[in-house]
Amino acid sequence: MGDVTILGIETSCDETAAAVVRNGREILSNVVLSQIGDHAAFGGVVPETASRQHLLAIVPVVDEAIAKSGVALGDIDAVAVTYGPGLVGSLLVGLSFAKGVARATGKPLIGVHHVAAHISAIRLTQAPPEPPFTALVVSGGHSSIYYVEDYRTYRLVGRTRDDAAGEAFDKVARAAGLGYPGGQKLEAAAAGGDPEFIRFPRTSFRDGTYDFSFSGVKTAAVNRMKKELGQSASQQSQPSLQSQPPLRTLSDAFFRDFCASYQAAVVDALVMNTMAAERSLGSGKIVVAGGVAANGALRERFRVAAEAASSAAEAEAVGKTSVYFPPPPLCTDNAAMVAARAYHDYVAGVFSPLTLNATSTAAI
Repeated sequence: MGDVTILGIETSCDETAAAVVRNGREILSNVVLSQIGDHAAFGGVVPETASRQHLLAIVPVVDEAIAKSGVALGDIDAVAVTYGPGLVGSLLVGLSFAKGVARATGKPLIGVHHVAAHISAIRLTQAPPEPPFTALVVSGGHSSIYYVEDYRTYRLVGRTRDDAAGEAFDKVARAAGLGYPGGQKLEAAAAGGDPEFIRFPRTSFRDGTYDFSFSGVKTAAVNRMKKELGQSASQQSQPSLQSQPPLRTLSDAFFRDFCASYQAAVVDALVMNTMAAERSLGSGKIVVAGGVAANGALRERFRVAAEAASSAAEAEAVGKTSVYFPPPPLCTDNAAMVAARAYHDYVAGVFSPLTLNATSTAAI
């Protein structure tokens, strides 16, 4: 088989993205238009606003991706698009446009699962690991561990039972007055803080699963914030969380340590469960993907955990553990990862019908 060039389209949430990727590895173009400014005033993504903005952006974004790639639209080999999970209104914009391109060019359509695309982002790095490997996909909507047998075969081995990690970051950031996007702002606020200042809970289950739960730590953090604000309010005549952002009522030192401690609790749970799953699976390789994979504290905690695991493995004369991250721009939603995942379906001759529909929830 010669070179395979795929146009990818991603509109699952609040980024309108298009990319052209050759052979599932070489990015010829990767255009992402974020809607953060459209949603910041509301503290989170407004689905109706997101879908309207996708409608306005999809044509110029795809046009720009094609122009930057140096490949004519008629010369692409397939059109790949995210069909779910995500916001249905947003997904339908990208899916409808992709169907139109596929029909107009006579090229096959390849529907891509959003989580599988995140895992495939690692293929766009210089020295990607080959399956099998353990994959943690962690974002605002997903916190799951998979055993990846190959890029078309996945086995779920752990999941969140309530909030996703990114959602837990966003909710506490919103309660703390940091605004949107919460995860990024909470990480910035935690810089230089003491992660041991407050020992927030790390949830684990006794049933032998590698599942996550972040509702408890989220509630504990919000309650601690309210307690501190109550003490501050009695001193400064500011009665509630809603009256002033905590940054204005609490000391900088306390708030920095609070954010660092909360971030550490979420990160610890992600790392501990993933490392435990990998010990059971024994692939020797962990891929961390999704928006939260860009978090610096998570990356450092995995580095330390992998070094410890490798030292123990060396002492026991067994395989070491390596951890792989895509670069931060490929952790957040983008279309290059969609095209990278679609390459494997193209090679296998697996295509989607033009009747493919969007879905808000879907297993890989």
